[in-house]
Amino acid sequence: MIKFCVRLVQRWLPEPFIFAILLTFVAAFAAMLLCDQTPLEVVEHWGGGVWNLLAFAMQMALVLVCGSTLAAAPVVKRGIGAMARLPKSAPAAIALVTVVSALACWLNWGFGLIVGVVFAKAIARQRNDVDYRLLIASAYTGFVVWHAGISGSIPLTMATPGEALATATDGALTDPVPLAQTILNVHNLVTVLLVIIGITVANALMHPKQGILTIDPALLKDNDEAAPAAPSPAKTPAQRLEHSRLLSWLVALMLATYLVIHLAVRGAGLDLGGVIMIFLALGLVLHSTPVDYVRAFGKATTGAAGIILQFPFYAGIMGIFTGVGVSGISLGGVTADACIRISNPVTYPLLTFLCAAVLNLFVPSGGGHWAVQAPVMFTAGANLGVDPGLTGMAIAWGDAWTNLIQPFWALPALAIARLDAKDIMGYCLIDLLVTGVIICAGLLVWAM
Repeated sequence: MIKFCVRLVQRWLPEPFIFAILLTFVAAFAAMLLCDQTPLEVVEHWGGGVWNLLAFAMQMALVLVCGSTLAAAPVVKRGIGAMARLPKSAPAAIALVTVVSALACWLNWGFGLIVGVVFAKAIARQRNDVDYRLLIASAYTGFVVWHAGISGSIPLTMATPGEALATATDGALTDPVPLAQTILNVHNLVTVLLVIIGITVANALMHPKQGILTIDPALLKDNDEAAPAAPSPAKTPAQRLEHSRLLSWLVALMLATYLVIHLAVRGAGLDLGGVIMIFLALGLVLHSTPVDYVRAFGKATTGAAGIILQFPFYAGIMGIFTGVGVSGISLGGVTADACIRISNPVTYPLLTFLCAAVLNLFVPSGGGHWAVQAPVMFTAGANLGVDPGLTGMAIAWGDAWTNLIQPFWALPALAIARLDAKDIMGYCLIDLLVTGVIICAGLLVWAM
């Protein structure tokens, strides 16, 4: 089964950018077929949607880059190197990478995605008995829990008060939904735990006993591993400012003060901007000086290249899904309505999850899911008496689940690992099946 999945993916999965283009055409033909839209209408919807997610894309890029910069802090890297010496066997190394990545992704998806692959490379430097492809795949599979974690964009958006919430949900939600009813709900936490256990066991069991793929040690070196030249003493006022730890600490203090006021005093929820601020403040402190942080930040931005290129295309696909032609219907509405028609209060969360999982192949963005599904799913869920927290988490889990076979978010990890998507997606396909059973069972139990 494992060899079949690996060969299948290596033969049929194209480069992620080509994958995005193919999905664009699939969505376009589906809109013409199912919604009676003309080719010109579809093109107009696509072009009109290309730039609609720029603000959200900026947030996603900052989450990724700030998380990557924090992972590159010397104290964090030393900790990763020490942990890399802990596993005593290849399966144990695979299991440890999976757990570390999953826990880190639950805390912050950008941080976890990068820490996982950095940790995997640290282990690969010290062990030559671990299959490198599976090691990187294990680092990526932890990403499956990100949207059920504290940086999940949909539950954080639901926790953010304001008119935008009512507008996005077509009036179904007028009051914010606290995190206690979504991310921190006991049903969600148990599901997260079982998913982490499931992928840890599955990844460890997938390690081959022979025929493993190792990698040239030269490819495992980081660009900044060469010993840096001793810095010259700061002589000019500009140099003293660049190396002033006081400036970093003052900015971090400002960020921390704002977050305390925002969260503790005003009682606001931890939204996506707050998560970015937390990791920005930690990064500034752990990198000591402003110029150190700037240099690390600059290196981290290269990991966002694939996102910057492909996000407008997926935003265009979202435009196709939300665009309404002369027929008066949209592709997203058709997809959601098909789910709603066969739902009842118990099966509704499960079918919402599956609908989101399919949609995620075309729109791998929490913001995209929110735009497409929120107006329909929360209204239908309210009519069926389904807890809005459960509806939101069903969408969030669906968005995260098929990321295991959607290479979009694997691009930063693959760039660091110097592998192609087809090298790891075969193993991720096995994890897709394992986690799918766990998540579906968790949603059904939560709905009962």
